[in-house]
Amino acid sequence: WGGDTVMVDVSARTKQNIPRLLEMILLVSDLRELKANPDTSASGTVLESRVDKGRGPVATILVQNGTLHVGDFFVCGAVYGKVRAMFDDRGQPVRQAIPSTPVEVLGLQGVPDAGDQFQVADEAKARHIVEYRQAKLREAALAKSSSSRLTLDQLHEQLKTGEVKELPIVIKGDVQGSVEVLSEMLPKLSTEQVRLKIISAGVGAISETDVLLASASNAIIVGFNVRPERKATDLAQQEGVDIRLHTIIYELTDELKKAMTGLLAPVLKETYLGRAEVRNTFRVKGSGMIAGSYVQDGIIKRDAEVRVLRDNVVIYTGKIVSLRRFKDDVNEVRNGFECGISVSNFADVKVGDVLECFQIERIAPVATSAHS
Repeated sequence: WGGDTVMVDVSARTKQNIPRLLEMILLVSDLRELKANPDTSASGTVLESRVDKGRGPVATILVQNGTLHVGDFFVCGAVYGKVRAMFDDRGQPVRQAIPSTPVEVLGLQGVPDAGDQFQVADEAKARHIVEYRQAKLREAALAKSSSSRLTLDQLHEQLKTGEVKELPIVIKGDVQGSVEVLSEMLPKLSTEQVRLKIISAGVGAISETDVLLASASNAIIVGFNVRPERKATDLAQQEGVDIRLHTIIYELTDELKKAMTGLLAPVLKETYLGRAEVRNTFRVKGSGMIAGSYVQDGIIKRDAEVRVLRDNVVIYTGKIVSLRRFKDDVNEVRNGFECGISVSNFADVKVGDVLECFQIERIAPVATSAHS
């Protein structure tokens, strides 16, 4: 801390060092001779943007130079508009905003990105600039889609990673800042087995278009501080699209981690139980071939999986369907005892064969991080 950057410990809750922070801001502006001309065309930066129900796209703008008036035409990234109304930090309407004033601006044609530069211009110039920028964005999008065509090397890589599953996501948030954070953060949750892919991200309520996109892409919709429109909810139920609504970012990431784990096939773990040697064989009417066996090791269980080994080579794998001690049906027979064993769909048991008994357990998979 310190050096070229002034650092002040502050707390909005306890009001600690707020006067000192304001003092330091004034000191830095004096030392750097930071000045603005209130008599020129307004320019500034978009701090945040969102879609407000009833008011349309709304942007919070910090005026850094000049004075912004109601009725001014402006360019804001790849969006233009006319200031229909402005509101200060207390929600009160204002007619103008001087340098270093944050205001909410109404009258945008679309939702700009946080960090976009804001500049007042006449209407014709504003339209021309925005058309040029939108054309550039379209060209960049086309170039990106054409560059996604496969080369042989890329195909080889995809074949190597063919086991990687994909979880497509549509993100909708209340403000542009939240959408940007989620768009950057969620793909980082990807693991070696499951890749998280953002197919669309936008500001505003979840619409029917979002549901149709998710349905076509087999994606889930994540809503952060927004709700779906009524028609969108009905369509989602009809199409079977999963909509997950959250207000806390950590709960959202935890739920997505669980969803990614659910995509993985369960891990199968084999547990050895015991083995028995076939000493005699006899056929019983209605039960098929019975192997009179001696349990050499461990335990033999009814309904467990069994391998038939002949000269240490597996010749059949099936299930124990019948287990008897003398004439009684039993659930298990332990080491050192004799029993009669019937293996499902297998009648070719011979004296000297070994029956190896085991169990298969399904274990929930653990997603290993791709960055580990």
